[in-house]
Amino acid sequence: EGHIQQKNWAITQARYPHVLSLDADEVVSERLLKEILKVKENWQADGYYFNRMTNYCGKWIKHCGWYPDRKLRLWDSRKGEWGGINPHDKFEMEKGTTIQHIKGDLYHYSYHSISQHVLQIDKFTTIGATEAIKNGKAANIFLLVLKPIWKFVRDYIVKLGILDGYYGYVICSLSSKALFIKYLKMIELMKQVKHS
Repeated sequence: EGHIQQKNWAITQARYPHVLSLDADEVVSERLLKEILKVKENWQADGYYFNRMTNYCGKWIKHCGWYPDRKLRLWDSRKGEWGGINPHDKFEMEKGTTIQHIKGDLYHYSYHSISQHVLQIDKFTTIGATEAIKNGKAANIFLLVLKPIWKFVRDYIVKLGILDGYYGYVICSLSSKALFIKYLKMIELMKQVKHS
């Protein structure tokens, strides 16, 4: 099973309906902890977003489209469930629910090395391509060529990845490469389906 199924199962194991969901590589900042404790005393919404700040190879990334990476991680579990497309899961609240943003950062310790990031790209692009094909999406030469170029320009220039220095360039380059690889794998899967 994928991330989504595992996380939905985990919710059923919670003792109380209000859930704070963190991944193994995430840590609550002191300020965020104080805000969560305030919410616990006076629950006013059905769910709460936080900003997630990522540490990449020892550097906090503040641009590249990576910050603020808003995540819905505190909610009433009776009013939603995990959804999205593997490996990119997200908690989806029911219609009519209220969601608020609270201050403080969720620290995300993502990749300790560029090599680790490259290995994860191979894994996630395989999962992403497979899920995309399962969901009826298609890839073509137009997407293969233009989308990765646009992703780099958007993340490095428009979203100011350039301000994150060397690692900003690395992140934007690898993110663009990951999109290229995902489309390559989708085209390969489409050919396999066509010839089977």
